[in-house]
This record gives sequence, C-alpha cells and structure tokens, in this order.
Amino acid sequence: MEDCDRGFDLEDRLGTLEERKQKRTLSPVDRVAERGYFADTANGDLPVLDSEEALVFSSNNYLGLTDDQRVQDAARQAAATVGTGSGASRVVTGDTMVHHDLERLLAETKGTERALTFSSGYAANVGTIAALDPDVIFSDEFNHASLIDGCRLAGCETAVYDHCDPASLRAELEDRADRAADDESWLIVTDSVFSADGTVAPLSTICELAEEFGAWVMVDEAHATGLYVDGGGVVQAEGLEDRVHIQMGTLSKALASQGGYVAGSNALIECLLNDARSFAFSTGLAPPAAAAASEALHLARYSDAREQLWENVAHLRDGLETMGFSIPGESQILPVIVGDQRDALTLADGLRARGIVVPAIRPPSVPEGTSRLRVAPIATHNREDVVSCLEAFRTVGTELGLL
Repeated sequence: MEDCDRGFDLEDRLGTLEERKQKRTLSPVDRVAERGYFADTANGDLPVLDSEEALVFSSNNYLGLTDDQRVQDAARQAAATVGTGSGASRVVTGDTMVHHDLERLLAETKGTERALTFSSGYAANVGTIAALDPDVIFSDEFNHASLIDGCRLAGCETAVYDHCDPASLRAELEDRADRAADDESWLIVTDSVFSADGTVAPLSTICELAEEFGAWVMVDEAHATGLYVDGGGVVQAEGLEDRVHIQMGTLSKALASQGGYVAGSNALIECLLNDARSFAFSTGLAPPAAAAASEALHLARYSDAREQLWENVAHLRDGLETMGFSIPGESQILPVIVGDQRDALTLADGLRARGIVVPAIRPPSVPEGTSRLRVAPIATHNREDVVSCLEAFRTVGTELGLL
C-alpha cells in the first residue's frame, strides 16, 4: 500500500496533447480591439509592446465596442457610482439598479417579458437547463459545450440530431413520441449562429416541429445578439419571439462586456431566479460590466456598427471565395476550411508572420479532418485592414499549395 500512487500523471497528459498538436497556449495582448500588440511567443510575458502591431481577425468583439469611449465611460461611471463589484449573490445583497436597467433593455430588445443576467454565458446555459429539468432534450450535434454540459448536468435523456437538419430532428421527435408518456417535458436546444462553422440554425422549421410535438425551444444567441435587426439576434430577424420559449445570449461578444443572459416569460425568469444554482450561488454580474453591456446594446441598436460589420463580412467572404477557399455558413463567422490540422497551424503561423492574427481551430474543438481558420472581422476594421487580410491569405495560401 505504501507504493500506491492514486494521483494524476499531468506530464503524461500534456505530452499526449503535444504529440497530437492540440496543446493550447496563451499569448497576451495589450488591448482588445481590431489591432494590438501580442507577445512574440506563446505564453510570453508582458509587456508586449516590443512586438509588432497585428490586425486581429479572430475576435468575438464583432462590433468593435470594447474600445468605444462611450462604453468605457459607462463602465467607469458605474464603478464610481455603484462599485466595482456586486459583493454578493443578487439574491442576497448584490442586486443593483444597473442590473435591472440592463435586463429591461435586454427584454425590450428580445421582445420578452423579462430577462435575467448571469455571471457568464456558460453559467446561463448550464443553470437554465438544469433548473428546467426536462425529461428529454433534443440537441443539435454541434451545440456549444455549455449546452452539452447543461444536458449532462440535468441528467435527462438527450437525443442528438444531425447539425441544422430538420429531418433528423423530426426523426428523433417521432422516435421518442412512440414511447413517451403524455406528461413528459421536452426541450429542443440549439445555437442560432454556430461559432466554429458559421452556420445558422433553421429556427422557423425548428419552431414548427416543436409546436407539432408540443416541445419547448431554447435558442443560444451568443454569436447573434446585437448583430441583427434592432440589435437583436436571429430570433428577431425571423420574427420568432412568440415561438421561442427561451432566448439565451452573452454580453461578452458583440456587447463588449462579460456575462450572459436569459430572456423569456415572467414565469421563466422567476423560476430561474429561484432554481438556477449558477445564478443564486454566484456573485452578481459586476456593475461596470452590466453598464458597459447596456451602452453597447444601445449602440448596437442605434449606431451604424452593424452595417459596418456586415460590409466587412461581405468583402472578406467574396475575396476568400474568389481565391478558391471553401467558406461555409451564412453568418459573420467565416471558417476557412483547410482539413489537415498541421496545414491549418502552418497557415495560421504564416498569417501571423504577416501581421494577421487568425488562430487555427482544430480537434477536439472541431471534428477530425475539418481543421480551419475561423475568420471573424470587426466593424472597426477599415477597408485597408480587410485588403491586408486578404492579401496575406493569398500569399500564404499560395506558398502552402492551398490555392
């Protein structure tokens, strides 16, 4: 018994990741914006200003609002007036008027009775699904990890249907209906915009199927919030507010802040406030983060940032496809499919050497043989920035024989 070792061989785990070219590293940057100074080497130390400035074409800061003076001023004012942190869970003493202002604006934008903010999008998804405790969940095979973990935490039966495939979803619904009790609760969960593929879920058809089989629909709008009509998401673009029971999203992408939210009926929010452990047992969203998100959402609704983003998306998509790259999807996310992960890493390194930051996305984040570079322009990129990105892709792609 004295020689028994029940610990963890972490060095072996790291070695395996190295062999598979799947070990992630960190490279600090001096600011979150459309361009910045990055550490020269992975896991490099600060300061980073000795390096050369690079253009960032891989951020979720889609509207470029992290660097907007109005958003920063809103955060400063909240910190000065309310405090830098909530100090406690919102069900204790951490509830502030800044939270309520943001939730009112989110509910208005999403066309719902109420909204509730969480400390992160991950916490919102996991907490909501676990609190609802459905009997059966029908989940798109490419759903975000937080949705998948929410299904696991709920401990219910989960039927996985083929990506964005209504026929596959129908087959799963019909199969379950043949053996289901009448009082079972069913939940269909899907991203609206899929972060690695750029695809958009067929929400109208999903709602039709849900209504036919009596299921509820939960849509993760993390990569859509702020980018569509009046600052909403795909749900708003397709006019589905009355047919989607649960709208979830994040404040950390287009809204340039931190945290997540759930929007829906008054009864839904009351249940989450009481039953979502990730809400009740987490310190409330920091007031500066809530105020920054409120101002960013206002700008998403009433400025020209959305139009600027979509112009950059169209320019990049047209240029990359003209070169011969395969760019699936129909959103602001442009996956440049390479296939082999070594080629993807080499392409990313070549772009980085030319001042363009677009890290490779590879297994296990995406399936084997589908490694890609996930290009995501920002509204504040100008035309010259987009041209520089395209020229770098053409040069490096040609050198590697990908074009």
